[in-house]
Amino acid sequence: MTTGLTCFEICAGAGGQSLGLEDAGFEHELAVEIEHEPCETLRINRPHWKIHEGDVRDIDGRAYRGVDLLAGGVPCPPFSIAGKRLGEDDERDLFPEALRLVEEIRPAAVMLENVRGLSTVKFRPYREAIRSRLAELGYESDWQVLNASDFGVPQLRPRFVLVAAKPKYYRRFVWPDSDGAPPTVGEVLYPLMARNGWRGARAWARRASGIGPTIVGGSRKHGGPDLGPTRARREWMELAVDGKGLANEGPDRYTPIDHVPRLTLEMAAALQGFPPDWQFYGRKTAAYRQIGNAFPPPVAAAVGCQIVDALSGKASARRKVGRNAHSRLAGSA
Repeated sequence: MTTGLTCFEICAGAGGQSLGLEDAGFEHELAVEIEHEPCETLRINRPHWKIHEGDVRDIDGRAYRGVDLLAGGVPCPPFSIAGKRLGEDDERDLFPEALRLVEEIRPAAVMLENVRGLSTVKFRPYREAIRSRLAELGYESDWQVLNASDFGVPQLRPRFVLVAAKPKYYRRFVWPDSDGAPPTVGEVLYPLMARNGWRGARAWARRASGIGPTIVGGSRKHGGPDLGPTRARREWMELAVDGKGLANEGPDRYTPIDHVPRLTLEMAAALQGFPPDWQFYGRKTAAYRQIGNAFPPPVAAAVGCQIVDALSGKASARRKVGRNAHSRLAGSA
């Protein structure tokens, strides 16, 4: 779907937000990402996009005046409960750079996402400072916690999203509604578990009858190809998934029926809402980090479509990403 609207994306990562915005109807003028592996992922999947591999601080936003949407998933460690929560004192805090680009580009709308930790009382002054600066620049804005499970993604994965727009557009903006109950881990992964002939796939899918804990990819310094800390692994085990690591291949016809499988990279991507043809560049740990740190495409699409509505003044056809990209048991289990 094309709308004629354009976007400028910072901290693009492996393309989760990019895919969602593309699905909503935005065309990319530029995608900025500092790490090499995610840039290669974007180049592999969208070779026609202009990718800037480098620091967002090097970008002169004045060259992109007229872009409709500035979007980005700014780094979360300054606000994550898993980190030191230094906020604006953390050198990785890129909200100031995002605000600089808003001033230089003057887009019609802004969409920035981060971890739920930014929504806590500790960071209220910081949030208010961001909104005050946006108001000085002529934008109305609001924050909202969105759970990925409300948009067809089989994990809770709360994200804190900021949407800002010039007043004539912001008055038309409405936060997206829930899609209803999400598919279960078993429903999404059954085709991948069964495709190599594993006889236990159907029974496994029945056991994996809930949504998973948040998939976390970690950073270059911390985290690896596993499904998180002890509590998260315990929650995965309740869904009959071994979270101690990732598998290179899924179960096959020689795998015992009662086997507790590990996820593959392809399975982790499916649980994030990526379409099955999206390829990730790099070795296992690097690829998993890209998957785990992504903004789920269906959530980005949901917000993006509402921004399209606000900017265009007319209803847009919302297409879901991820939820319908995978076969479901649909009564066959």
